[in-house]
Amino acid sequence: MTATILTVDDSASIRLTTRVALSNAGYQVTEAVDGLDGISKLKAGQFDLIVTDLNMPNMDGLTMIRELRKMPAHMGVPVIFLTTESDNDLKQQAKAAGATGWLTKPFDPESLVKIVRKVLGK
Repeated sequence: MTATILTVDDSASIRLTTRVALSNAGYQVTEAVDGLDGISKLKAGQFDLIVTDLNMPNMDGLTMIRELRKMPAHMGVPVIFLTTESDNDLKQQAKAAGATGWLTKPFDPESLVKIVRKVLGK
């Protein structure tokens, strides 16, 4: 069965790069444009993994993860942050909120696929 991944990023070019990298690796990708859109997509379906930006309009990635962790159906879903931020304090906040991994932009699509495979154990 193909793993389904939700990508959440306000940048159309990052969404495209992420979608192409993950689709080419055999994953099914759904895109959201910000945290609110991400929550809405999560309410509509099940995902094996979430890749999210941190800084977005309407709802940022940290807030989205905190909301996601309140939803019983998605409590155990791994979350990878894909962000320009590399601040250790932010990484700790993300981890405390329930993030699984962290990849700094600009990113190498192969690195993203590697992390996704590792997190999903596939």
